[in-house]
Amino acid sequence: MNSSEENAVSGMSAGRSAMRMGPAELVQAAAMARRFYLEGKSKIQIAEEFGVSRFKVARVLETALERDLVRIEIRVPAELDAERSDALRARYGLRHAVVVESPAEAEESPDPENLGEVAADLLGELVDEGDVLGLAWGRSTIHMAAALDRLPPCTVVQLTGVYDAGTAERGSVEAVRRAAQVSGGDAHPIYAPMLLPDAATATALRNQTGIARAFEHFDKVTVACVSIGSWEPGISTVHDMLSDEERAHYASLGVAAEMSAHLFDSDGRRVGRDLGERCITVKADQLRRIPEVVAIAGGQRKGPAIDAVLRSGLVTSLVTDTSAADYLMTAGPAPKNALNRSDPDGV
Repeated sequence: MNSSEENAVSGMSAGRSAMRMGPAELVQAAAMARRFYLEGKSKIQIAEEFGVSRFKVARVLETALERDLVRIEIRVPAELDAERSDALRARYGLRHAVVVESPAEAEESPDPENLGEVAADLLGELVDEGDVLGLAWGRSTIHMAAALDRLPPCTVVQLTGVYDAGTAERGSVEAVRRAAQVSGGDAHPIYAPMLLPDAATATALRNQTGIARAFEHFDKVTVACVSIGSWEPGISTVHDMLSDEERAHYASLGVAAEMSAHLFDSDGRRVGRDLGERCITVKADQLRRIPEVVAIAGGQRKGPAIDAVLRSGLVTSLVTDTSAADYLMTAGPAPKNALNRSDPDGV
């Protein structure tokens, strides 16, 4: 047999080998794949065990993927949308974005309750022992607190007054107590309304011992959980507490969203700052200094409001749902300075 014939036979043999693996090759490939993917061994360790080069191991692992001996799947719970989450995080420059699949019948509802359950799990990841956790008023934060089942030992402080002091036991105060109970840490609730009739009354309340003690912790907060409201009835706490005349006044300033009694226009700029003088709430510049601020908000109706608050740079992470996420991904140009926590307008 001449050299050309030998080359032809060799080529045919190589072709058959490329098309089919014998039983010994299959068994070896499966064993190497198990060591690498399931047992976490390095290619060098596998090479030493089987008495081959690490380059041979690399080729075998590559072939195992090509031949479907190994199938790699990235799986998350069905209620989480990993693709939307990653896209939303990148668009707004967030540290964390978690998008929850909402039932079709709940798409129009603001802040579906399952957002609170996912946010509770997220806080379990973000909060470390010794942190100070701040909770602002909002239905979503109340749902989150009710769903908490694990938190490292931490101090829990209320960041805003309540929507109605008469419902404090069922609202923000209870949320703070619940979080402190789960963590085993101290609780600092605020027994006062969020909005007062005038600045003088608000100032007097801030100086009361219990409220002042809570305010002393605001600059120590390391993780905060907040809600976002749209400027319309039923889905904005502040909107619903104001008179018709006051609502019209702030609407004329272009308010599109509110968070912790701070108002924002569609570009994320703060408007109507005089309102803060009448409110029991954490200041915007204090929020901006908190390392991790998690907003919980969802529903298609809240899409524009979420976009506005995210553009403000006050929020670092978001828990939302698919209907809001779909709006956010097409809500005008992406922010130029993603997660820019500097203060563009003198907060």
